[in-house]
Amino acid sequence: MFHLIKFAIWLAGIAVIAYFGLPYLGYEINLNYFNESKSACQQKLNDCSKEFIKQGTQNAKCDLNCVDPKLIIKKN
Repeated sequence: MFHLIKFAIWLAGIAVIAYFGLPYLGYEINLNYFNESKSACQQKLNDCSKEFIKQGTQNAKCDLNCVDPKLIIKKN
């Protein structure tokens, strides 16, 4: 349990350092990315569920990659 708490503290520390350090190095963090891309991702999920129902579990091919790291962190 102690290791889990320690890991969470380290993760939070790294996130804070990245949040303040990346703009200093010339990168911009798009904090509205998930709000902006939610509708497109929801549409992909709906299309995938329709294809999954139509073709069954054997032939269903879904691209659920909704997160593009290049759009979350951009170089200025």
